[in-house]
Amino acid sequence: MTVYQASATAPVNIATLKYWGKRDKTLNLPTNSSISVTLSQDDLRTLTTASCSADFEQDQLWLNGALESLSSERTQACLKDLRTLRKGVEHKDASLPKLSEYKLHIVSENNFPTAAGLASSAAGFAALVFSIAKLYQLPQDLSEISKIARKGSGSACRSLFGGYVAWEMGESPDGEDSKAVEVAPLEHWPNMKALILVVSDDKKDVPSTSGMQSTVATSDLFNHRINELVPQRFEEMKSAILKKDFPTFAELTMKDSNSFHAVCLDSFPPIFYLNDTSKKIIKLIHKINEIEGKTIVAYTYDAGPNAVLYYEAENEDKILSGLKPYFENIQGFKQPQTVTSFDFKSFIPEITGVSKIIATKIGEGPKETSISLINESGLPK
Repeated sequence: MTVYQASATAPVNIATLKYWGKRDKTLNLPTNSSISVTLSQDDLRTLTTASCSADFEQDQLWLNGALESLSSERTQACLKDLRTLRKGVEHKDASLPKLSEYKLHIVSENNFPTAAGLASSAAGFAALVFSIAKLYQLPQDLSEISKIARKGSGSACRSLFGGYVAWEMGESPDGEDSKAVEVAPLEHWPNMKALILVVSDDKKDVPSTSGMQSTVATSDLFNHRINELVPQRFEEMKSAILKKDFPTFAELTMKDSNSFHAVCLDSFPPIFYLNDTSKKIIKLIHKINEIEGKTIVAYTYDAGPNAVLYYEAENEDKILSGLKPYFENIQGFKQPQTVTSFDFKSFIPEITGVSKIIATKIGEGPKETSISLINESGLPK
């Protein structure tokens, strides 16, 4: 048995300008452009090995040790596009093995909770598409490959790049101009760090896809958001990143998170992704910035209660000092070297419900790796 294989890791990205709403559900075309920060794969990543062989009888996927279905329209759209591109490569060189005709065995694992609001689908589809692109030795650039990842999970297209990434919504009905592009590489603004306060690692009550559909159909605020707010913020946030203007970046990030959750709440019936713990963290972050006299930390929330805090490395001690009264005994909390004299407990007596903290930083895009999850027979190790 000859088994061809390639392995890759892909990162999580957390949007600072949110994508919410689709103008085409099948192609995963968004109603607005978005911007994200790619997080370090040292802390959050999906590892995927893609393999194919003339002896495989059917396409199969194993995720975190369990056999999963590959029958979803999204996954099938990705596989179809990748095979089509491989056929083009084979057409130009008849000596190449016909990998496009072989069945695929894909083994994937996350080092973080799946479907818990930690962008697992973004990292997952980015790793799947990138590893198969390497297996097929495709010549297309990352923006082209990102259009395929987008069909699997919209935000996955942004995980094809490291650093600071924009997903340009595009205008074409076929989605050919809806793709991810680099705003700035990791090296441009490398001191950006992130803290993820894991409020819940349970699956979301309302999945993102159905949540978006409900918002688009019922929210009166939604059109104002996508037509007025986001286009202006898109340009302002790109500019703030290029200028390394953290206060502007932070304010835009927090306002857009609030706007996103406002349209969720404005949906009918309302969608609640934040809980009481999330709201108390928001109050705490505003208090830390108020005490400092300037904006040194920003919060953002995706479709879930977990808080992601962005800040520059030089302010880490001040931020940890503000978090310490509430989270010093939580797994993953890093003790500050100095502690502020402000009595935060007089402002918010208690914040409960955070189960762990993931301290991370800005990171790189997908990488090929020699680590394989597949044995010589094409099955999970």
